[in-house]
Amino acid sequence: MARSVKDPRLNTRTSRDPLLPRREPYWHVISTGCAIGYRKGAKAGTWIARFRDEGGRQNYESIGAADDVRDADGTSCLSFSQAQEKARTFFVRKGRGEEIIKGPYTVAMALDDYFKARERRGSKGVKADKYAANARIMPDLGNIQISRLTSKRIRDWHFILSEGPKLIRTRKFAPEQATARVDLSDTDAVRARRSTANRVLTILKAALNHAFQEGKVASDEPWRKVKPFRGVDAAVIRYLKPSEAERLVNACPEDFRNLVRGALLTGCRYGELTRLQVRDFDANSKTILARVTKGEKPRQIALNDEGEALFRQLTSGRSSLARIFNREDGDKWGASHQQRPLIEASKVAAIDPPATFHVLRHTYASLLAMAGVPMGVIAAQLGHSDTRMTEKHYAHLAPSYVADTIRASLPKLGIVPDSNIVRLAD
Repeated sequence: MARSVKDPRLNTRTSRDPLLPRREPYWHVISTGCAIGYRKGAKAGTWIARFRDEGGRQNYESIGAADDVRDADGTSCLSFSQAQEKARTFFVRKGRGEEIIKGPYTVAMALDDYFKARERRGSKGVKADKYAANARIMPDLGNIQISRLTSKRIRDWHFILSEGPKLIRTRKFAPEQATARVDLSDTDAVRARRSTANRVLTILKAALNHAFQEGKVASDEPWRKVKPFRGVDAAVIRYLKPSEAERLVNACPEDFRNLVRGALLTGCRYGELTRLQVRDFDANSKTILARVTKGEKPRQIALNDEGEALFRQLTSGRSSLARIFNREDGDKWGASHQQRPLIEASKVAAIDPPATFHVLRHTYASLLAMAGVPMGVIAAQLGHSDTRMTEKHYAHLAPSYVADTIRASLPKLGIVPDSNIVRLAD
């Protein structure tokens, strides 16, 4: 936040009291071309902002009433320092040639501007973040004017969200959103809800920061003070054993089976797989090229012999622009076509809870980690920008000097009796 300037004539209501009422404001220049003025009235004064554009034209904006009679509240009645904050918003917007917003600028307007900006940049995940904002932010905060948004209001919303019910996927055009109550005595359930609340808070803060950076709000202090819950985003990785992966594949319908095979043999995300074209498979180098990725950077994915055989079968004799993975009716796989078949196949394969495509991706990476593949190689295959995320999720699975040394060196204490129980193969 920019530092407030001082003016002995305008600092306080007492210092402004001797000034004579007049139409022309008492001006104080803040910077080149930018000034704030106090127009003295019969009873109370008004703050005025003045900005000189590149053509030399003077632009004026009424900022609000001065705190001559009432105490300043930061909205309708302003102190000299508060008036400067609002004036700076005016200066930024005029300097960029942007239209000045008339009326209150609300959280809903900030979210709309933020999502439009992301769509213009081609950002990924906008649809999911919009859904979360509409379901979790808009009902409670959407109509609030950002200048009246307080840290306490955001903290209270964040906490209530962390204890609120889970949203359940419903059929399209369902009359209302289905929810499920969360057992607050279950520590894992509480951790998951707090993790969700943190993700939604991130969306809100990103939208508000965008509004602040665009000069549409004067300060970012209220939400900057709000911190996410700590210790709730620990990596909890679930992966399938090879026998479980085999049962799952065998339980899938033929068209969906190839998609699951592709996920297990490449570690690709569902969207990356469904966009693959025949030209993206290079039989000579035994690689596939994921052109459209979450990180917006194409990546080459190396295939083992089994993966190379799968893609060779799926691409043989087909047009280079044809999609590799199609539904049985020839149509493409859509954005939400994968989970229901996976749930049904998981039930048949006795996998509980049901697998997701993210579990298939984790399975690929986990099996590589347990085989001793370096974290840098796994990160490159998954499309991680560096190894931090990879190490967070998979480093504990990798063979390590520490684990091997402990298992080889810790002497047997004789405190566990021998048993004739033998574990059956999975």
